[in-house]
Amino acid sequence: MTSATPKDENAILACTISRDVQNFDLLIEDMEAALGERWGDLGFAEALAFFSQPDADSLQFVALAIDGEDEDNLSLMGEIIARAKEKQIKIVLIAEDVTPASLHQLLRKGADEFVPYPLPEGELQEAIDRMNQPDPVAPAQAAAPLTDGESKEGALFVVHGLAGGVGSTTLAVNLAWELATVSSKEAPSVCLIDLDLQFGTVSTYLDLPRRETVFEMLSDTASMDGEVFSQAIQTYEEKLHVLTAPSDMVPLDLITPEDIERVIDTARKHFDYVIVDMPSTLVHWSETILQAAHVYFAMIELDMRSAQNALRLKRALQAEELPFNKLRFALNRAPKFTDLNGKSRVKRMGESLGISIDLQLPDGGKPVMQSGDHGLPLANSAAKNPLRREIAKLAKSLHSLGSSSAEAA
Repeated sequence: MTSATPKDENAILACTISRDVQNFDLLIEDMEAALGERWGDLGFAEALAFFSQPDADSLQFVALAIDGEDEDNLSLMGEIIARAKEKQIKIVLIAEDVTPASLHQLLRKGADEFVPYPLPEGELQEAIDRMNQPDPVAPAQAAAPLTDGESKEGALFVVHGLAGGVGSTTLAVNLAWELATVSSKEAPSVCLIDLDLQFGTVSTYLDLPRRETVFEMLSDTASMDGEVFSQAIQTYEEKLHVLTAPSDMVPLDLITPEDIERVIDTARKHFDYVIVDMPSTLVHWSETILQAAHVYFAMIELDMRSAQNALRLKRALQAEELPFNKLRFALNRAPKFTDLNGKSRVKRMGESLGISIDLQLPDGGKPVMQSGDHGLPLANSAAKNPLRREIAKLAKSLHSLGSSSAEAA
């Protein structure tokens, strides 16, 4: 990161970039607390011009502050982030009332940190401290240790959203965490794999960095072993192992069915449970995942797009004589128990499509979005949330079934 020379004690170390910084008065207070008078304020257009000036060489970071009114200018926000990255300037994103889709888009552009507005006390300073830390070089102890002992033959649970925004990543992340913490005495080992190679957000939902080693591993699975796999995965709170999507957007056909089979087999060998978050698009290795899955959750909502996509998927699988019976349709934002009209609609939807809606997940409301934005599982941010409770029940049910099967074997 570029920093000011010691003799230039008055150099500007940071800048806020916003439509109007007065809309973020708490940010002004936190910037003054962290930097005194050694920071400045820029508008969006001014920022692009400023990056070309010599004064920008002293910048350590910029705070890009946006709200809902700025979502129409996401391309400009992305350009600001790109120019800052070219200058090796860190970016902390301050956002208020911004949709998760827009937020994730800007984070994928290269923003280093995200802090929601209004700013939690001390959060900006913590973000600055994290950005000032040297980039990890993946030392041996940072890798999740895997042993080449007896194969666990772990159960494979797959989550596939049949339409955008139906909550597939939310289910995958929280189901993985609930399984990893299902028992305080003998907690099972769990690996969460994000196979949405282009727009995967598991790393965002758990506030984990994306590693270049993920792309390297996927590009050469033929030479992958347990050690290579362990270098690519990370641990969340020492309980959950995570293989994030690659750091850069890559084609979905980057990997072949053989690559997927090697990754899944390696994960199942070392973990009791493997959770896969799939892209919504069907690709040539989707069949490999479906064939290997013990349970394949197809996420839908109570709307026409989900119904149409569920019917199209059903026809596609049955036409190819693929195991459609492995699918377990999960309805997100399901009607409440007292909503008799909604319950009737769910029943009619299942009957008209010829499917069984086996899992109904309640609407967790705004805390679900906030949990994802803050990089925390629901159990850690909103333990009493109805959606969290239902996912916890599902995890206990799956674990008890797995334990019973193991004992019977």
